[in-house]
Amino acid sequence: MSKKKQNAAGEVEKEKTEAAAEETAEEKTAPETEEKTEAEEKPETEEKSEAEGKPAEETAKDPGLAALNDKYLRLCAEYDNFRKRSQKEKDALYADVKASAVMAFLPVYDNLVRALNQATEDEAYKKGVEMIMAQFRATMEKLGVKEMDCLGQKFDPAFHNAVMHVDDEEKGENEIVEVFQQGFMLGDKVIRFAMVKVAN
Repeated sequence: MSKKKQNAAGEVEKEKTEAAAEETAEEKTAPETEEKTEAEEKPETEEKSEAEGKPAEETAKDPGLAALNDKYLRLCAEYDNFRKRSQKEKDALYADVKASAVMAFLPVYDNLVRALNQATEDEAYKKGVEMIMAQFRATMEKLGVKEMDCLGQKFDPAFHNAVMHVDDEEKGENEIVEVFQQGFMLGDKVIRFAMVKVAN
């Protein structure tokens, strides 16, 4: 065989092998495109619903996750109770401190009452003591402290301290006829019992 014939035969064989390679490449790519079209045809809603359904199913199936959720809820409730209890304790402590501070000023009030009851001819002195007493009472009211209205009232051991008893037909039974020391209340709490004289 001549060289020309050999070259021609080689070219024919090359063309055949190239054609066969192209056919195999087309066969390989054809299934991939078919798979892609099938994947594209799947609706997105189905994928989303599957993704959303998984956490709920996992929570129901996983007892450890349910236990952690229960522990978290209990911890939140305990913290809320602790916060409320702390606020109540703080309010109670503030009321106790305020009551003790007011108690320290009550002897000053008693001395002002004695000064007002003392007879004097000096009008300026008397007016000055009256002004001090008015200011003292206004300050006590701002703090929420009230004087007990005892005279003529029925004796009540929850508010009064009876130190003297007298028989008087003109007065009612267990009626308070004289107040020796004024009683005070802070809100609903008695900070000093009234010292009184009770009739009958």
